[in-house]
Amino acid sequence: MIFEQIALSRMDNFSYVIGDEDSKEAAVVDPAWENDKILGVAMKHDLKVTKIIVTHTDYDHIEGVRDMAKDTGATIIVHKKGEDTIRQLGIDNVETVDEGSEFNIGNVKVKVMYTPGHNPTQCCFLIENKIITGDTLFVEGCGRVDFHHSNIKDQWESLQRLKALDENIEVYPGHDYGSIPHSTIKHEKENNHFLKCNTFEEFSTIR
Repeated sequence: MIFEQIALSRMDNFSYVIGDEDSKEAAVVDPAWENDKILGVAMKHDLKVTKIIVTHTDYDHIEGVRDMAKDTGATIIVHKKGEDTIRQLGIDNVETVDEGSEFNIGNVKVKVMYTPGHNPTQCCFLIENKIITGDTLFVEGCGRVDFHHSNIKDQWESLQRLKALDENIEVYPGHDYGSIPHSTIKHEKENNHFLKCNTFEEFSTIR
């Protein structure tokens, strides 16, 4: 598997390119602002982008989706609650997912975890020993829950699910907000004060 984390210049965002070495199919995650940079990574590995994965539909994670879809003809993968937002961009090639969904990038299997809280469209994507967490879980932090569409109880429950994953799984967030660009579940359990909370009441008081 080819897997590259790409730092974008605005809002400390991360995008990702995931590719299958055999079929040369690839997916781009959360394209925004610097599509040429993202596509350059795919071209470096001789990959054809066939899917665009959206972790959630906040503007800073979908700003480049329309142009990326136009340039590549890729299918947009988004949680079913985000379908209307993507179609409003003028995109018809949309595939919706939900908790437990699976899809392939060539021969690379992707498993979907629905993790609302920061945003009701938020999903995490488990790919072998790596998980792309969007704005659910950051390195040593987590997504805000003070937006009109956020839900703090859902965020707590989503974080508990991530906390229960194998400690060796590598965490790849939607923003570069921590001391390192990516980590592991073990690192987060030991260093992330949101994951160190033992109760919802404790979690809700440190927001």
